[in-house]
Amino acid sequence: MNVLGSKLKEVLYAVLPITVIVLVLNFTLAPLDDPLLMIRFVIGAMVIILGLSIFLFGVDIGITPIGQLMGKTIAKSNKLWIVMIAGLLLGFFISIAEPDLHILAGQVDFVTSGLISKTSIVMIVSIGIGVLIAIGLARILYNIPLYKLLTGLYFIILVLSLFSSPEFLAISFDASGATTGALTVPFILALALGVSGLKKDSKASEKDSFGLVAIASTGAIISVMIMNIISKSDKITASIEKREEVKASILGPFLHEIPIISQEIVMALLPILVIFLIFQKISFNISRKAVRKIIIGLLFTFIGLVLFLVGVNAGFMDVGRSIGYSIASLDSKSYVVIVAFVLGIVTILAEPAVHVLTHQIEDVTSGYVRRKVVMFSLCIGVGAAVSLSMLRILIPELQLWHYLLPGYIIAIGMTYIVPKLFVGIAFDSGGVASGPMTATFILAFVQGAAEAIEGANVLIDGFGMIAMVALTPLITLQIVGLVFKLKSKKEGLVKDVQ
Repeated sequence: MNVLGSKLKEVLYAVLPITVIVLVLNFTLAPLDDPLLMIRFVIGAMVIILGLSIFLFGVDIGITPIGQLMGKTIAKSNKLWIVMIAGLLLGFFISIAEPDLHILAGQVDFVTSGLISKTSIVMIVSIGIGVLIAIGLARILYNIPLYKLLTGLYFIILVLSLFSSPEFLAISFDASGATTGALTVPFILALALGVSGLKKDSKASEKDSFGLVAIASTGAIISVMIMNIISKSDKITASIEKREEVKASILGPFLHEIPIISQEIVMALLPILVIFLIFQKISFNISRKAVRKIIIGLLFTFIGLVLFLVGVNAGFMDVGRSIGYSIASLDSKSYVVIVAFVLGIVTILAEPAVHVLTHQIEDVTSGYVRRKVVMFSLCIGVGAAVSLSMLRILIPELQLWHYLLPGYIIAIGMTYIVPKLFVGIAFDSGGVASGPMTATFILAFVQGAAEAIEGANVLIDGFGMIAMVALTPLITLQIVGLVFKLKSKKEGLVKDVQ
């Protein structure tokens, strides 16, 4: 229970800043019309704090051990076809289980009035993730340098982007960020750790522990772009309609969301439980006590995720959209850019997967890369990303690819000069930064702003923000890597992270 208490304390520090900022905005720049919205927001914040704490505890004792056991088992086979098939299936099922992907797909379905269905996006993206996880695990076994594989994958993305519509360009990059969220990241990190841990070369093992999240996230981009090119679906218009309020009561939205989200999370976690039990029977053979602990961990993961998503959907989404709309409607547009920057900084602190990754970075590097340094770099990067997204809405001439093309060229170029350990860390952080808080509160805030600003298109301008959030950490953390490289040379440190 001490562990759960420490998680609660960690989450409390993470979620309180965004709650305080929203309360301040409500009493200053963006007062909400409906007082019930603010009451629901405060209740939502408390539910999120509780849910996130339980979820992170569940991940530690349930999801992470399963991922590590799976990684070791499939790597021991030392057969490429087993690794590839296992990676494909595990990637597919874990992606379908990712709540962030459901949130994003639901948002796309909502603003396009069902023209781009939630189910089609979830299935297509999950196939892409599965294929790329299979390739990523093969890379670890065959010692293929991460930067070379990422260069090839992003070249494919560049070519496909030339044939994709602007709407799908935004959605595909957003899908990439949304897929690597609260549930997927711990599992993929553990899977990579399990496979790379069997290597005799400890330095190679350390470097290969990172990078699989980055490779997996490209699968989402490629698969959505291919769907767009094959279906030739473009010129889709979108707007945010006012939803019917089950919302005359304070608790109505929470009660409405609980059964829907519970069913989604059961369907999402069930395949993982079944796969674990099958492997326990034929391969793992761990003690009954260990099995019981993992199943309890999955139960905590379920309870935590349900509470977290209920709090986000019933308390945070509507407030995010309303505040975005109000601030963007003000005469001075500088407010919306400044608020976006601050929200970007504090939201990253509330991302559950960020805490999982930063702890693992510190553990794997034996404290050489401090989690506070990684967290600070992510905060600055994500704050800048949300601000740049706002500028894109305010300035019609600015398009998403104006950011993404030079951004990815810089990020890929840096992989050739940065210590290779930091390449994996940076690209994993890009996927991790865009988690459930970004996919809900910030996405709603940006869409609200896009609806308020004349000439903006909710589908083109309202999406693409997650893509920006996923891009900036690639550059900021590789800069941290360069600083560490120079510092290592200057101080003549024995440890070489190259």
